Amino acid sequence: MTRETQGRVTVRQARPEDSAVCGSICYEAFAAINKAHGFPCDFPSPEAPVGLLSMMFSSPGIYAVVAESEGRIVGSNALDERAVIHGVGPVSIDPAVQNRGVGRMLMEAVMERTRERGAVGVRLVQAAFHNRSLSLYTSMGFDIREPLTCLQGQVKERGVPGCAVRAAVREDLDACNDLSHRVHGFDRSLDLERAIVEGTASVVERGGRVTGYSTHVGFFGHSTAESNQDMQALIGGAESLAGPGILVPSRNAVLLRWCLANGLRVVQPMTLMSTGLYNEPAGAWMPSVLF
Repeated sequence: MTRETQGRVTVRQARPEDSAVCGSICYEAFAAINKAHGFPCDFPSPEAPVGLLSMMFSSPGIYAVVAESEGRIVGSNALDERAVIHGVGPVSIDPAVQNRGVGRMLMEAVMERTRERGAVGVRLVQAAFHNRSLSLYTSMGFDIREPLTCLQGQVKERGVPGCAVRAAVREDLDACNDLSHRVHGFDRSLDLERAIVEGTASVVERGGRVTGYSTHVGFFGHSTAESNQDMQALIGGAESLAGPGILVPSRNAVLLRWCLANGLRVVQPMTLMSTGLYNEPAGAWMPSVLF
């Protein structure tokens, strides 16, 4: 896909070999905006987003685009299409060409894709301190659904009485998908299957049945559970919180207070936004940085 856009910028589908340049831009963009607002970068080093985008640009079920200006890549965006709800991000623009409409063009490209694929909804997570991205997403039809608190640290209370946490296996898929349907109204089976294969997924059992699961307890994984007790067990059962940390819905005051009381610290505020179908979750949950 190549489309002519305003000025000299074009948008095309990303290729695996674009990941090195796009990863460098992603790191510089996030480092610059976070530093300007007094927050740590979402990535520990330039190599981290290169690895992330390399995986995304070559993964079935993820559609990615890049923006080019005069033959040079100046930004990228990705769309996770592995569920009936699609997830957007990371969106990143070369700091040298920001505020020139490139971000809107990259967003329009993936939103066009969601319409072609018939997604029932689209979601993303944005940094709450980033006024420009909030304005962009709102102007494109996204609604604020949930304030999120990103937390990091070592949990003091590792075990929760009555709950047993273990690694997820393929035989857990049906129970986890059923739980996701009850809490969210849809499942993310492909995401969970991949996490099981990669060894990052976990489940919690209470009363002899699966009552919660996580694809990865951290920034890039989502977690769903029947109750706060089950979610606390999943968090406590993790050896560490991956990436910048977990994303706790801020309105779940009970879970947020438990996290703070158990040694976790606030890293930054974030916001879950969506267009299309959105069901108020009927249980405990934590989104990934996608949704």
